[in-house]
Formats: sequence, structure tokens, C-alpha cells
Amino acid sequence: MKTSSKILIVLILVLPSILVSSCKKDENKDTTFNIFSLEDDIAFGKQLQQQIESDPADYPLLDTIEYADAYAHVYRIRDSILNSGELIYGDKFEWSVRIIRDDSVLNAFAAPGGYIFIYTGIIKFLDNEAEFAGVLGHEMTHADRRHSTDQLTIAYGIQVLLGIIRGNNPNQMAEIAANLAAGVASLAFSRDAEYEADEYSVRYLYTTAYDARGVGGFFEKMEGSPQPPEFLSTHPNPGNRVDKIEEIWLELGGKTGGEFAESYQAFKSTIP
Repeated sequence: MKTSSKILIVLILVLPSILVSSCKKDENKDTTFNIFSLEDDIAFGKQLQQQIESDPADYPLLDTIEYADAYAHVYRIRDSILNSGELIYGDKFEWSVRIIRDDSVLNAFAAPGGYIFIYTGIIKFLDNEAEFAGVLGHEMTHADRRHSTDQLTIAYGIQVLLGIIRGNNPNQMAEIAANLAAGVASLAFSRDAEYEADEYSVRYLYTTAYDARGVGGFFEKMEGSPQPPEFLSTHPNPGNRVDKIEEIWLELGGKTGGEFAESYQAFKSTIP
């Protein structure tokens, strides 16, 4: 009887919270269940950004003032995605984008709350703005659809993440930042999350001037690369993803947008 009573009490306490959370998300077009609030996502992402900013040896960020022209290109592309009106939390997250100077790393990653980090390696690897916008849209989806918090919860547990948000374990945040940057397997998004990020990258770009299949161009290049980045080993097959991207693009109407290779070269010229 005591065990049954405890279970009943837990259900009474927890179910209302779940129902409120579910209703709120449905109104915002977010049908996923996430134990963390939007404020938690933002607080966690902000702390992770501060951790990265405090460690220039491991994360040599390009200064936003010294490299204002480079960031102007990034913000212009970011804003075109935000102006699509397709993001759930487009006006709630900060959508900070920082560039990490390391040409050997072909990676970008998203922290909860819309904090995006992009390595110079992937910027220089891509050929045009549509590809870059596609990759950026993919990472923005991970934040907007709250994949980041979901996966961090699986990898580290609720108590650890809540402790970090409350400032109880700063060393753990350093470990998480390093693992996110490295794209380690334990933080790899699920296959469904990766396909969803591809899909919404296409949807975001479709209303812009860019070719909405931009992220597919990145995967096509990756297939021909002799040494694909480590994080792709935990992701769905690039060829399958290109097919899915093409399928979604056709479902939307198959509108061909621009690639803007010339302006992208101008962007690259602002990167050291």
C-alpha cells in the first residue's frame, strides 16, 4: 500500500506539469516533450557560450569587432533564415553565432537556446552561400526543435544539467563544451533529429533567395572527401540525406534559388 500511495502521489505531482508543458508546446507548434523550460535552454546555452569565450586556447573565437565584416556576412545569412518565419522560437532565442578559428575542423554545432558555433574550416570548405545557409539552417533547427537539450539530457542526465544551470558544476560545463565541439558519439543526435534538421533547413531556405537544397551540397562534398569529419560517422549516410533533401524540396514545389558563389568568396576573404 505504501508503494502504491507513493506512485499515486508522484503521478498527481508530475502529470499536471506534463500536461501544461504539452499544451504550451502545441500552441507554439512544438510537439516534442522536453523537461527543460525555454528559459533553461537559454540559460544553459549562455553559460556554454561564456565557457567557450573564457577558453581562447581551445576555442580561438574571431573577435566580433576586429572581424566585423565577416560577422556581417554571417548575420545577414542568419537573418534571412529568421525572416522566413518558419522558426518556432525565432523571436525568443538570442541566435548568437560565433566563428571559431581552426581551419582543420569541418564542423559547426548548436547549443540550447540558439547559440551557434561555426569553425573557419567548414566556412572555407563550402563553395557558396546556399551551402553555408543550409548548414546554418541545419544547426538552427537543432536549437529551435530543442534537439540539443534532449540529447544532453540523455548523455548527462537531468540532475547534472540542472546543476550546471544553477552554477553547481562549472567543470562539467567545460567537458560538455569540449564534447559538443568535437562531435563525440555520446552527444550525436538521433537519426530522426538529423533528418528533421535537414528537412527544416530546406523549409527555412525555401522562402529565401537561396537554393533550399544548400545543406545537400555540403553532404555531396562530404561524400567525395578522403577524410570526412569524425562527427559524420555518427550521422545518417550522406547519400540518403541528399535524396531526402531533394524529396522535401520537390514537395515544396521545386523552386530553384541562388547559390551566390561570388558573395561567398567575398565572405571567405574576410576570414583569416
